[in-house]
Amino acid sequence: MKDHTQAQPMLVTFIFIVTKLVVSGKHIPSTLQGPFDPTTIRFDPSLRRGSDDIPMDDPRLKKNVTSMFPEQIALALSTPSSIWVSWVTGDAQIGPNVTALDPTSVASEVWYGKESGKYTSKTRGNATVYSQLYPFEGLLNYTSAIIHHARIDGLEPGTKYYYKCGDSSLPAMSEEHVFETLPLPAQNSYPRRIAVIGDLGLTRNSSTTIGHLTKNDPSLILMVGDLTYANQYLTIGGKGVPCFSCAFPDAPIRETYQPRWDGWGRFMEPLISRVPMMVIEGNHEIEPQAAGITFKSYMTRFAVPAEESGSNSNFYYSFDAGGVHFVMLGAYVDYNSTGENRAQYAWLKEDLRKVDRSVTPWLVAAWHPPWYNSYSSHYQEFECMRQEMEELLYQYGVDIVFSGHVHAYERMNRVYNYTLNSCGPIYITVGDGGNIEKVDVDHADDPGKCPSQGDNIPENGGVCHLNFSSGPAKGKFCWERQPEWSAFRESSFGHGILEVSNSTYALWTWHRNQDVYNEDSPGDQIYIVRQPELCSPSKPLKGKNETEQGSAAQSVKWSSILLLFIVAFVVY
Repeated sequence: MKDHTQAQPMLVTFIFIVTKLVVSGKHIPSTLQGPFDPTTIRFDPSLRRGSDDIPMDDPRLKKNVTSMFPEQIALALSTPSSIWVSWVTGDAQIGPNVTALDPTSVASEVWYGKESGKYTSKTRGNATVYSQLYPFEGLLNYTSAIIHHARIDGLEPGTKYYYKCGDSSLPAMSEEHVFETLPLPAQNSYPRRIAVIGDLGLTRNSSTTIGHLTKNDPSLILMVGDLTYANQYLTIGGKGVPCFSCAFPDAPIRETYQPRWDGWGRFMEPLISRVPMMVIEGNHEIEPQAAGITFKSYMTRFAVPAEESGSNSNFYYSFDAGGVHFVMLGAYVDYNSTGENRAQYAWLKEDLRKVDRSVTPWLVAAWHPPWYNSYSSHYQEFECMRQEMEELLYQYGVDIVFSGHVHAYERMNRVYNYTLNSCGPIYITVGDGGNIEKVDVDHADDPGKCPSQGDNIPENGGVCHLNFSSGPAKGKFCWERQPEWSAFRESSFGHGILEVSNSTYALWTWHRNQDVYNEDSPGDQIYIVRQPELCSPSKPLKGKNETEQGSAAQSVKWSSILLLFIVAFVVY
């Protein structure tokens, strides 16, 4: 008897692809057809490059519960059978003198069950508070409301759960919310849609992005850093600005208006109280305060599966979502591969080693600043991190890398060490969520726009700016045309959606904000195709002959195209 277990998923995938083609009426390319000729879509001058921050008195940002009732409710994945529920109770304080609330004064309970109004299980969590202190004349201190985190365990896959959170003894329980668990890790079991967004902020553009994203109905959200831009405010001025140092040149410290975090939590609650959001820190989360303390808001407000993934640091961690293993890396902590400060690298190496690609075929990494970037903004800023970590990610066959930081969209051809490589990851920059700093429009290869090697100094790590050692830009710091590894770039705000079909095919779609009212009109769309028979991590990827790669890729490409026509014929 013939074994059809491998053929069936492939047949389903191609039927899915053909259906997409028939419905949309257009051709969607795949990475098998790459590398693609570089394409640039210039900024549309009829659009605004940015917009003002949403004011704190906007109804979406104002507190609308009383006393110790929960607000800012959010979900995050823990393990395949557990999920974190986070919320805030009480009132934050801001002023010259603040007194922290007692986190033990209110309980952290979650009631949940499979039927609305019937909560058959209960769990308890922990609560904490944090302060943001500025011992400078005229600046205001902040202490948070009580922040709760509780983990629900023993959940069944693909199941709806109804829940309330709060303190039943007061009584102060939230309204009922609902979420649906993701499928268990398996090679043909995936989240329905994964939304990817970066550098969101809290502007009118941010509102459009979240509205558009919500319309696309994701089952998981990946937030790749720079969440609130609370540090674009001055505590006394209470107004967001595109350039903090320009607007406040005499500020004794780059202070941060912490109530923006509370406003952001309220703004996001309708979405992230039902859809898990996984975050990683960006530079706008550093938020320095007295005594050299940093990242206090980020570290306190968000629950992430750090302990569950063996990292023990909220700056980097990993998790599974169906057949996808996600690795979230921290660019603003040590990432060295040697020496004493190599905890993150050592953890990453062990995490990648343990990945079973027969269970989670897809391997996706994310961090805030991009390694591959052809825009002038942040050009080669984190070159040191690339030099320390890229080989390890390549060795273990990472499929896709998501980053933000640059306020524009860019998708790369498969690349490794600045060279086109059929086994390199697809790097995608989505730092275009809508923040107040405006969209980036200048490219490093535009005349007069190449940064100097003294520009773009990272907040963490050394400076490793380099001139290219080979290719058309050999001996130069910048290309004179769009680099060959940059497949597509456009200066617009938006978000991305990843739809994984099976162990080899995933559809990536970038949705521009201006297309929110247009059906099936994405700014960029491509099938990302894994080639495990060509790029298995067990094979010596490094130094692999590109001619051999190209031949193998062409073979796979034409086999896939042939199958596509066969399935199309069957469908018709």
